[in-house]
Amino acid sequence: MATLKHINSKNADYGAAEQYLLFEHDEFTMKPVLDETGRLIPREDYRLSTLNCGGEDFAVACMRANLRYEKNQRREDVKSHHYIISFDPRDGPDNGLTVDRAQALGEKFCAEHFPGHQALVCTHPDGHNHSGNIHVHIVINSLRIEEVPFLPYMDRPADTKAGCKHRCTDAALRYFKSEVMEMCHREGLYQIDLLNGSKNRVTDREYWAQKKGQAALDKQNAPMIAGGITPRQTKFETNKEKLRQTIRAALSAATSFEDFSSLLLREGVAVKESRGRLSYLTPDRTKPITARKLGDDFDRAAVLAVLEQNAQRGVTVHSVPQPQTHAAGAAEKTEALSIKDQLRADRAAKTAPKEDGVQRLVDIEQKMAEGKGRGYERWAAMHNLKQMAATLNVYQEYGFTSPEQLEAAVDTAYQEMRQTSGELKTLETKLQGKKELQRQVLAYAKTKPARDGLKAQKSEKARAAYRQAHESDFIIADAAARYFREHGITKLPARKALQDEIEQLVSKKSGLYNTYHEQKQRYAELQTVKRNIDQILRRSEPRRRKEQSHER
Repeated sequence: MATLKHINSKNADYGAAEQYLLFEHDEFTMKPVLDETGRLIPREDYRLSTLNCGGEDFAVACMRANLRYEKNQRREDVKSHHYIISFDPRDGPDNGLTVDRAQALGEKFCAEHFPGHQALVCTHPDGHNHSGNIHVHIVINSLRIEEVPFLPYMDRPADTKAGCKHRCTDAALRYFKSEVMEMCHREGLYQIDLLNGSKNRVTDREYWAQKKGQAALDKQNAPMIAGGITPRQTKFETNKEKLRQTIRAALSAATSFEDFSSLLLREGVAVKESRGRLSYLTPDRTKPITARKLGDDFDRAAVLAVLEQNAQRGVTVHSVPQPQTHAAGAAEKTEALSIKDQLRADRAAKTAPKEDGVQRLVDIEQKMAEGKGRGYERWAAMHNLKQMAATLNVYQEYGFTSPEQLEAAVDTAYQEMRQTSGELKTLETKLQGKKELQRQVLAYAKTKPARDGLKAQKSEKARAAYRQAHESDFIIADAAARYFREHGITKLPARKALQDEIEQLVSKKSGLYNTYHEQKQRYAELQTVKRNIDQILRRSEPRRRKEQSHER
């Protein structure tokens, strides 16, 4: 899934941003990495482009603009804004996302949402966590050098004027997240709902604490791994992550809130409820951790929902099961990997194409007739044996007892997929209508000073001269008014309410989008199973007849 992160910077050295994008940096200290001769080490692969710099270097163009408008001269001024769009590692093998394609998407996103700002757009093929996630950096000068149209995230006239600065408010960041979701939907990429929280909420501080703790643990374990000894602990966990595991363990065994509280108390965790919100106090803290800081799975509504489900299933309350340590899993490994080997293995596992699904059987006779050799025949025979076994496993997992049941399930899966597709198209049409209405409302609002100025004119001659002097504004206003009349809109909606409605539609679309893809995958799997079953039955039918005739 794509994510969006924002960082503002007060560093007056704009060249430092470009240096970070072009050269290797230590992920913890953020200082450049030097080679044996003390020189910077260039990154292995990247794409870099500039926008609105007039052919100049990004740093030079930004400093010229700051001097021209006399902005960003104080130490406390925010000099630049850094946005990072990180794509899902699976988008490469599954959806054909490349570094060049991601760069093009980043440039388009920057041009649409940060017009009038000098910008750097740079794409890297991998993150510092070595997960293989392609990500795009967008660095913009906080100063705007051109007047721009009124955009949905803007809330005051100064946000459109040249010589004024970009502001990343909470509303603006929500808007950018919704636009990232829309971009991924449009491009057929993996995406989750960025607007309604997450099950596990990990802050930057916790993320880096985990990274630093893991690095220290790896360094401590390195001598043991080199000596062929399996370390007792190979995975570092933050205190918040340990708390999450303790809460989940208690939730899995409790049937009521009292049971849940008592099970946590056995582990030294006190759960408190205040004004409908839960918080958790661990023995090493004096201030409780709110559920909001842990994730949506730990708030009051989610906890009560799980407890209700447990009560309906009749879960028996036991002592809290201890989370399985990573050491047990590590002991099962036949050989220990070095840190770099482990990173490469993790990356390969995340980015490798899916091969565990059922695949089509190969028609060996047809392929041999097309001129395939003996080597291909041996491979195809082995492939067919594996896929026959996988097909029968899926057939049994779904509980089918006859090919007719399987065919009915394929038809049902197809109808469900078509229904969701229809709902998705209807929602998309509604969303586009709301966005067009928003565009017209914003355009009409931008012309308000010109319309107010026209009302202030005393004579017809003065009004005609004024209208001619502001002709472009009145063309936009007349077009927007015509749009409102054609759609029967007599009262313009509030801009914030309209944006909230659009965000709700985007969030709903994200859920439908993911449901549709799951249904599509299920339909494809069932269809493959059906074809394989048909092929198996067709091949076994003549053999059965031959055996029967031989017995006679």
